[in-house]
Amino acid sequence: MAPRRTAQVAITALLLLGCAFVLSPFFAAILFAGTVCITSWPLYRFLHRRLRGRDGLAAITMTLLLTALLLVPMVGLAASLTDAVTELVEQVRALIEASDGRPPAWLKEIPLVGADVDAYIRKLTHSQLEMRKLGLQAVEPARKFALGLGALVGQGLLQITLVLFIVFFLYRDGARISELLETAADRLAGELGGSLLELASNTVKAVMIGIVGTAAAQALVALVGFLIAGVPGALLMAAGIFFLSMVPIGPPLIWGGAAFWLYQQDQQGWAIFMVLWGLLAISSVDNFVKPMLISRTASLPILLIALGAFGGVLAFGFIGLFLGPTFLALGQALFLAWTASKSVTVADNSEEEAQA
Repeated sequence: MAPRRTAQVAITALLLLGCAFVLSPFFAAILFAGTVCITSWPLYRFLHRRLRGRDGLAAITMTLLLTALLLVPMVGLAASLTDAVTELVEQVRALIEASDGRPPAWLKEIPLVGADVDAYIRKLTHSQLEMRKLGLQAVEPARKFALGLGALVGQGLLQITLVLFIVFFLYRDGARISELLETAADRLAGELGGSLLELASNTVKAVMIGIVGTAAAQALVALVGFLIAGVPGALLMAAGIFFLSMVPIGPPLIWGGAAFWLYQQDQQGWAIFMVLWGLLAISSVDNFVKPMLISRTASLPILLIALGAFGGVLAFGFIGLFLGPTFLALGQALFLAWTASKSVTVADNSEEEAQA
């Protein structure tokens, strides 16, 4: 390779590395903004036509609409979470102050472990040293959990704000960006590049609509049930259902806890209602809504959704809840498309050899 060519390649590589280094703090926000833009593009095109083709006005209108749908509920969730934690601390303090040190009678009736737990609690109540030691052991994990939860919510608010800022420019210049991507895909992989780009777009739309739509439906159904049963903090618990719906056993943890609280309040009828509502309504939404929303593509396995949600949070923070499953679905779709094309190629070669 000539020295001039070597220098050009080295400068280009350094430039690409520099761009990647500068954009790395915003990588997750850019990806999520692109995902949101792709999913909601049909709605943007509708607004664009209604506003007579004015790109800037259509982009700012769509951004304000997303702000109302994403940022405002996040702020409400953060405020509700703060109030709920304060209320929980006060209730625990009141229970401790009102307690005479003896465990409840029903604790001893729990099969297998009830008697041991009852004896251990009685031992603790008669030993101030052990009670103090147990309290000190519990303070630090509780503090770390509270700080981590607050940091996650705060990080989510900042990330959503940044996503909304980026998405405005993606809407405004989306047509031009789409043309550039199509040109790049055509130069890199020819006709296959265009097909993979279309497959990626369709997969992102289907998975995002399926995951977010199912989570929203479950949260709405749960909110109705919580309000009917009179469960406190219904909005916060519905928000928890929304995020935990991506984990297979997530929603039962929320509505099961609500049913247990109702039972503890001597509201056995409402507790039974909550269990039936959770089984027949909340947890059944996934079986009806998701197949309907993801009707034009292969459904993402539950394992990949769970791994995508957990891994996405570890890799990208709060918005990784949505990015993780989307990435895995896209990888699955591209792999299936690649293996299908390989199978077709092998079959064609076999036919040609047979004819020869």
